Amino acid sequence: MMNWRNFEFLNPEFLWLLILVPVLAIWYFFVRKKDAAVLTVPSIKGFKTKSSFISKLKPIVSLLRLLALAAIVVALARPRNVSVSKKTKTNKGIDIVMAIDVSASMLARDLKPNRLEALKKVAVTFVNRRPNDRIGIVVYAGESFTQTPITSDKAIVKRTISELKWGQLDGGTAIGMGLGSSVNRLKDSKAKSKVIILLTDGVNNSGNIDPRTATELAKELGIKVYTIGIGTNGMADFPWSKDPRTGQLNFRKQQVEIDEELLKEIASETNGQYFRATDNDKLAAIYDEIDKLEKTKIEEFKYYNYQEMFRPLVLLALGFLLLEFLLRNTLFKSFI
Repeated sequence: MMNWRNFEFLNPEFLWLLILVPVLAIWYFFVRKKDAAVLTVPSIKGFKTKSSFISKLKPIVSLLRLLALAAIVVALARPRNVSVSKKTKTNKGIDIVMAIDVSASMLARDLKPNRLEALKKVAVTFVNRRPNDRIGIVVYAGESFTQTPITSDKAIVKRTISELKWGQLDGGTAIGMGLGSSVNRLKDSKAKSKVIILLTDGVNNSGNIDPRTATELAKELGIKVYTIGIGTNGMADFPWSKDPRTGQLNFRKQQVEIDEELLKEIASETNGQYFRATDNDKLAAIYDEIDKLEKTKIEEFKYYNYQEMFRPLVLLALGFLLLEFLLRNTLFKSFI
């Protein structure tokens, strides 16, 4: 079945020649009476007159010629049906590890409802924007472990992020261990680009891996590290104790302390960038910026299949001309 949405003329300028068809038709109408010889007599009373049906069909000969002309003009315009098939090709993509601080300070309320919940929402949005990349999740506090290995299954990654909670690990903030575990996840990756997004809200105060040692390993392996310090400037509501009767956390105002110098150094040494998220909007903007900076190249190939339609028109025109020739030299020979 013809798909008219894929129909086109390769040389549409030839269609202007169709103007000749009505012009020739009008010309023929006015000069047709001169085609036959005229005998003038004073009266036809002495003659029997009989109308000839064949003579009335004589205009068909000229009509066939006009139809042949129209078919040739349309054929010159090269009508064709185009079918397009697409194929996308991606390079080896980007392997990303999100190293997330899940220490108790991530429950601080300077971001709404708290830092950890604000991060989870933004991180899921980020994952949704990376359909062609593999992503893994590393969590750390006083120690670190891989929550989800690098995978292309985004449903697993998003479920892991949504289930992150405080209390899974010992207290403290082991930035070096979080970074080291992330590097270990990426060391055997064959991806074209390897990236770690390291988020923390504190200073390195525990763990047995020095952050600078982990940074050197990342640098040697060609892993780019984007670091994010999360927390407002000044004071914030931090959890400091738990009510033994209700199990509810008690909060009090404390000074926000983030080792920005260390985070800047990690990012600089690995050709990444450091960002500071002081509120929900800035946190979302940071992940948007990282999403723009790290893009997987996608190539789209289009294959065109052309079904040429001028040949039937040429044959049709030849048929009209052949029929006109036969009629002129047989049926209408005595009238032309």
